[in-house]
Parts: sequence; C-alpha cells; structure tokens
Amino acid sequence: MPPADVETASGSLPQGSCYRIQVLVVGCHKRWRDEVSAQVRMLGYQVTACDRGVDAMTVLALGLPVDVIVVDTALQGGLCCAQLAVEARALRPALRIILASDPVDAMEPEASARVPDALRVPRDQLQNGMVATMMREALANRAA
Repeated sequence: MPPADVETASGSLPQGSCYRIQVLVVGCHKRWRDEVSAQVRMLGYQVTACDRGVDAMTVLALGLPVDVIVVDTALQGGLCCAQLAVEARALRPALRIILASDPVDAMEPEASARVPDALRVPRDQLQNGMVATMMREALANRAA
C-alpha cells in the first residue's frame, strides 16, 4: 500500500512513522459506508465505520484515535447527524468533521452555529472519488 499523504499544518510526518491518519465513517446505508471507507483506505488511512451515531460517540468517548469524522446527514436516530457533529466537537474540539449531504439536506441552525467549520460536501461526490480532496482539505485545516 502506498504511503499516505499526511501533510499537516505542523509539517510532514517522518517516513516509516507508525502513526496513520484515522478516519471515522458514520452512515446508516451500508453501501455508502463501504464505498467511502474503501476510498479512504486507498489513500492509506485507517478507517472505522459505524452505522449509528451512538456507536460513533462510543468510539470517540473511548479515546480511540480519530483525526477526521465523515458523517452522512441521512443518519437518523437518537444521535442524528447534527447532534453527532455537535457532541463530537464538544468531546474533541480539534476533530475535523465532514458532512455528506444531499443538496436539499440542511443542518439544524444550532448545529451549524456550533460546528461552523464542518466541511460540507454533496453525498454523491464522496461516492465519485472526491474523498481524497476532502481528506486533504480537512487535514490541512486542522489545528496544529
């Protein structure tokens, strides 16, 4: 597997580093999760995938390393997309958040105000190879 593009605000990680970018993919549709996860792995990043917001929060609460979270706005349930973004940011202030949505989807105003730096991308773009671009943008903008 080729080395990952891990350029960050603080510079490049050394070659052969044991640290790898960790991405948490959260979405209720298995096909979407699988497609996004496969693209992330092709970049050389590690992936954890969840189908429910509560499972994603468990991953974060347990302290497992996560650099970027990609959330499908179609996520429903007790911890839907907007609430997951707000809770994840409260738990990990430097976490980079990518929200994948249909153009008609809109985040709740409270969530938009509390997570204004979340990157938003049309859901179909993540399925059509835009994952690399979004990951680079998210990682370039994360706190040093």
